[in-house]
Amino acid sequence: MNLLSIQSHVAYGHVGNSAAVFALQRLGCEVWPVHTVQFSNHTGYGTWAGEVFAADKIAAVVDGIAARGVLGACDGVLSGYVGSVATGDAILAAVAAVKAANLNAAYCCDPVIGNRTRGEFVRAGITQFMRERAVPAAQIVTPNHFELDRLTGRETASLADILAAIDAIHARGPRAVLVTSVRSNETPDGMLDVIASDAGGCYLVRTPRLTTPANGAGDLVAALFFFHYLRGGGVAAALAGATASVYGLLRRTSAAGASEMLLIAAQDELVSPSEPLTPVPIGL
Repeated sequence: MNLLSIQSHVAYGHVGNSAAVFALQRLGCEVWPVHTVQFSNHTGYGTWAGEVFAADKIAAVVDGIAARGVLGACDGVLSGYVGSVATGDAILAAVAAVKAANLNAAYCCDPVIGNRTRGEFVRAGITQFMRERAVPAAQIVTPNHFELDRLTGRETASLADILAAIDAIHARGPRAVLVTSVRSNETPDGMLDVIASDAGGCYLVRTPRLTTPANGAGDLVAALFFFHYLRGGGVAAALAGATASVYGLLRRTSAAGASEMLLIAAQDELVSPSEPLTPVPIGL
């Protein structure tokens, strides 16, 4: 499998491409990373060094890959945090180029907007871009619960509300939806839900909510879900594979008291999760 991953990159820690690329490679996937930024570390530290790459620089790298005549062998495009609408335009242009070369290629959009703790943390115009342009262009979308609400323009508290919002996302075109960090009024205290849905059904995985820093976990689960979904077996198998690996990594990170995901030290969790998780079918 060959995937084009257009995301941020940090030298220290594991977010964006620094989370997705190694994980996908460890699973045997060939990854063509295109970085939208190159920072010393993720911005959650408060200070960082590095550069945001202009949209034309991103497009130039994609054009260079296209010049090798290999886009027809690309099975999909993965995108994450978008720093500007111009960068979003470059990503959608890359998706169009890949799809023109391979009609079976898929686009997985991780529509980064914000989270329950920080609220929206993207620039003006990005939420609208995600809602109106990126989501309709994608075959797979992977919002967290907060982002699901922003994409659908509703506040979801009950499981029924969440499923209705997922259905609204499907109506815009995506065939598979993964919603992370779900806390409905039916989620027990101290637990966290992940829900995935496609035409084959809707499934839920529930795990204990860990207190360890989880920077990059969303980027990682999106990449793993995309890989497992494209590899076949349906949405339930993709949900099981992605969540078991990420939960195992985060649990080992917590046990070690580390401030960044132990992606390298605990890389066996990517291939053989220490605690398999079984998705439960739920109604949609």
